[in-house]
Amino acid sequence: MTLSLSDRHGCVLQSEIRNMSIECARRGGINLSQGVCDTPVPASVLQGAGDALTTGINTYTHYAGLPELRRAIALKQERFSGMKPDPQTEIIVSAGATGALYCAFQALLNPGDEIIVFEPFYGYHISTLQAAEAVPVYLSLKAPDWAFSWQDLESLVTSRTRGIIVNTPANPSGKVFSFAELELVAAFAERYDLFVFTDEIYEHFLYGGLHHHSFASLPGMQSRTITVSGVSKTFSVTGWRIGYVIADAKWAQAIGYFNDLIYVCAPAPLQAGVANGLLVLGDEYYRKLSTEYQAKRDRFCEALSLAGLYPFIPDGAYYVLADLSRLPGT
Repeated sequence: MTLSLSDRHGCVLQSEIRNMSIECARRGGINLSQGVCDTPVPASVLQGAGDALTTGINTYTHYAGLPELRRAIALKQERFSGMKPDPQTEIIVSAGATGALYCAFQALLNPGDEIIVFEPFYGYHISTLQAAEAVPVYLSLKAPDWAFSWQDLESLVTSRTRGIIVNTPANPSGKVFSFAELELVAAFAERYDLFVFTDEIYEHFLYGGLHHHSFASLPGMQSRTITVSGVSKTFSVTGWRIGYVIADAKWAQAIGYFNDLIYVCAPAPLQAGVANGLLVLGDEYYRKLSTEYQAKRDRFCEALSLAGLYPFIPDGAYYVLADLSRLPGT
């Protein structure tokens, strides 16, 4: 017998984002590639985690997360979207939003299942799909409006189509799906009986007065939507790895079992810190976050324009794609 790597290892390579970060560090550059926040961690989040450490919340939690965190997530979801998920049966806390999505794919997809992905896409969406031996099928969107139609979606449907990923606000395009676009996706998902996996990690990074619509809040969508989000960006705690899934109980239980197998639980004291932040921070915190990042967006896009790198102004998230075609040598 000759020892070798598994067949699936080729689907899970180091991400391009990680490659760029490593190369940037090697050259001593300024890292503009990775989604690392530079805003202070809210005091209530730090206080909650510190109190948990000193009072002994340091052992395993339930695989679905601390009850107080699940309750806080449920309250937050009702506050911002009107949804009322059951914290006991419909919320799973995981090791970041990527960990949550990975567990969802493992629980709900079979080898060969096809998932429609809007392009440009977040690389880890593809890696986690391929790790589940599912097949991404790409719908390429074009700047500056990143628009799509029913016909675009329908042209990708086969007998193996199982779901679609909706990332809004989107990484890296900054697209914020309009309510009409979400309604179109909802009708499409219902017509072809598809799962809708949503990545809503940037739900509080919206500019120009835009409003986030959580997909599962649309009529008839709760039972087929797997809502993924987290606090890495909102609370500037990307290293804490606290994300979550909200899904119908029949899906959440299976997702939770995979979460238990792969991660056991997210870090207990950090869960407590996040719970405290979700409960304590008021609407002003989220408004200020959006305002501050819009100012950063405007400043950065102006600098890119002056440098001849013409940006496609994002409506949400905190990434900027730019047109390089007018640079000499391109």
